[in-house]
Amino acid sequence: MGGFAIGTTEYATMSLLPFFSTGLGIDEPTAGHVISAYALGVVVGAPLLAVVAARLSRRVVLIALMLLFGLANGLSALAPDYGWMLFFRFLSGLPHGAYFGMASLVAASLVPTEMRTRAVARVMLGLTVATIVGVPFANWVGQLLGWRWGFGVVALIALATAAMIAWVAPRDVPDAGANPLSELRVLRRGQLWLTLGIGAIGYGGLFCVYTYLASTLLEVTQVSAAMVPVALAVFGAGMTLGNLIAPRFADRAVMPTAGALLIWSIVALAIYPFAIGQLWSILLVVLAIGIGGALGTVLQTRLMDIAREGQGLAAALNHSAFNVANAIGPWAGGIAIAAGLGWRSVGWVGAGLALGGLLLWAIAMVTARPARS
Repeated sequence: MGGFAIGTTEYATMSLLPFFSTGLGIDEPTAGHVISAYALGVVVGAPLLAVVAARLSRRVVLIALMLLFGLANGLSALAPDYGWMLFFRFLSGLPHGAYFGMASLVAASLVPTEMRTRAVARVMLGLTVATIVGVPFANWVGQLLGWRWGFGVVALIALATAAMIAWVAPRDVPDAGANPLSELRVLRRGQLWLTLGIGAIGYGGLFCVYTYLASTLLEVTQVSAAMVPVALAVFGAGMTLGNLIAPRFADRAVMPTAGALLIWSIVALAIYPFAIGQLWSILLVVLAIGIGGALGTVLQTRLMDIAREGQGLAAALNHSAFNVANAIGPWAGGIAIAAGLGWRSVGWVGAGLALGGLLLWAIAMVTARPARS
């Protein structure tokens, strides 16, 4: 449920962009900064809250994070202007990474080592189901009742999630030896930064296309607004499919699976500009791009392997990295669109970002070899 709430607001904000940009009296490239503000909140909040929470009960931390998330989304629904909207979206992003990081650690601790990636994927399944059900629903609600309700619904789901965690999550005792300093030591590892870079750059291509998908469908494919939620659900189906299949390979070979997903994304994103003219073709490519979204789950396991004693911080930083991607993707795509290159250009920009992630993956593979020998 927590993943569902977070996934709904993260992706629904992109799908509601044409509507809240009009409501706030700003153009769409400027409205993309609202998405970047959320991503910046994740980048800042994930490591900060993970370090602060190092000596606290994971159950209590999860409840507190979800309450903060619900409050911030409720305030987003009430934002009076663009400036306040930027601040409230930044506030909404603060709990995101720390919540997913903590939830992933809890899930991984409850299964055998060889099933860690699949356990993390089950946590992320809330996010991918959100892209199928939650995001189209929020988009539909936003069109029917106004974009503010798209954020209001998320606030209600977050409050329900906090109550469910309090009810069913196992009560745990904090590790007496845990401290912020031990968490911070993980930052000295070069492989950590390379892995984070793979996510921060390589995942940016997906966000570059997804952010402007609704606008592309309306202005280039020229479908009715009613078809936008359908396309978003297809994207979510791709993410869900990827997160059901890829972890089975990642539990046996984490980095090769990550490399394969990056190559898959490069190809899908490069095809996107040629597919947006027809509804059937853009839906097929959007499905393929969504499958590449399994990269986040795979890299989460990679970070667990690297981190050792700094599990909490490393797990949270994964989501910081992917929200750096969430900031870079819309920003780079917005520059291309504002330069007059058109909506098709986001596919090429996205493919370039995925290629950058693949190059970092290659560096990580080469530099890790001496450590394995």
